[in-house]
Amino acid sequence: MTKPTTWSGRFSEPVDARVKRYTASIPFDWRLAPFDIQGSLAHAAMLEKIGVLSAQDLADIRRGLGEILATFEAGQFQWNLDDEDIHFNIERDLTRRIGDAGKRLHTGRSRNDQVATDIRLWLRDAIDRIQTILLAARVALLNQAEAHADTVMPGFTHLQAAQPVTFVHHLMAWQSMLARDAERLADCRRRVNRMPLGAAALAGTSFPIDREFVMRELGFEAMCENSLDAVSDRDFAIEFLACGALIMTHLSRMSEELVLWMTPRFGFIDLPDRFCTGISIMPQKKNPDVPELMRGKTGRMNGHLVALLTLMKGQPLAYNKDNQEDKEPLFDAVDTLIDSLALFAELVPGIRVKAEAMRRAAIEGFSTATDLADYLVKKGLPFREAHEAVARAVAAAEKKACDLADLSLVELQTFSTLIAEDVYAVLTLEGSLAARDHIGGTAPNQVRAAILRARTTLKG
Repeated sequence: MTKPTTWSGRFSEPVDARVKRYTASIPFDWRLAPFDIQGSLAHAAMLEKIGVLSAQDLADIRRGLGEILATFEAGQFQWNLDDEDIHFNIERDLTRRIGDAGKRLHTGRSRNDQVATDIRLWLRDAIDRIQTILLAARVALLNQAEAHADTVMPGFTHLQAAQPVTFVHHLMAWQSMLARDAERLADCRRRVNRMPLGAAALAGTSFPIDREFVMRELGFEAMCENSLDAVSDRDFAIEFLACGALIMTHLSRMSEELVLWMTPRFGFIDLPDRFCTGISIMPQKKNPDVPELMRGKTGRMNGHLVALLTLMKGQPLAYNKDNQEDKEPLFDAVDTLIDSLALFAELVPGIRVKAEAMRRAAIEGFSTATDLADYLVKKGLPFREAHEAVARAVAAAEKKACDLADLSLVELQTFSTLIAEDVYAVLTLEGSLAARDHIGGTAPNQVRAAILRARTTLKG
């Protein structure tokens, strides 16, 4: 015989078995259980404060919920599909344990504001965990950067060698991306950390609830003021997924460079074996699977963002069953972010830099051509004329299959009489780096200062 549901008094026949499976959220929302219990404890304390629950009721509820939490954490809680979601499962088990006090717990609230509260509590906790791992990834980049302040590599535009930079400067660009991600998450957390509990189903409740009390109990910094919006809002989840999509986009860009740098055509780095795999048919292969998967999982994250945007686009106020579909994308997004960031933080310290290969590549492609143009401008030549003179010098060096620095002084002077012996200091890699001695530049002393500023920011 089908077990009656909490609302079965309104219906003349039991829920169809297929409908029950289709509408049940237990297979995925079980992970909200600790936060559902946290919200119920605060709600119960408020109900006792306003006289709806007795002191004994509150004591029983605290004891019962504590037992349920312990059972859940031990992996022993028995979920029942007949109870549809975690709220009914916990309420029914609580009532079994403590009697009628368990039935009184739901006074003054609805599953609509209850689940909205649970998700916000869960996501707040998830953001804090992600921030911790994001910090570890940034520290790993700074540590790797400090070891390579003088390592020269080519900087690229259009994947063509452009100008010399230091490897640390490149790593600090990655760190800047992750720093913005941390800022966005912190800002997103403020909007996540608003309490919907008290909105009830959609219009509030006739009981004299104390929402400020519950807000303080749960550590929310503000509350959702409009009850209709409180139960139907999923902006905070969409905003988080947008932050997550940007984090994964950054990891994807970094991963792409790691994949490129590891190829023999670049040969800039090697990755530890523990982050790579082989191929069954080719024994020589060492594939950077972790960075490749990070690129791939970025599409997964973007899909979750689009899914939630699409989920919400046609919903009228207030709560609709559609919103049950918010959880699986959100849960998977958090799992993906935590795994990806944690692996990235572990991978970065293991990057083995091939400094000589980087240096050879930096010499190729006439990467100091801009420095020669700047040199001529400083001698008084208008920039456009300097650009033309250097372009002709590059063409001549390319024809001779040599670098600009390999051209004789006499040859260089055929492109401009302003060129003198001091030009060779400009055409060296070290001279090019040292010339960019300003905040944000790639001069070794500037990138060391950038590392120091970043570490100070992280400590703050």
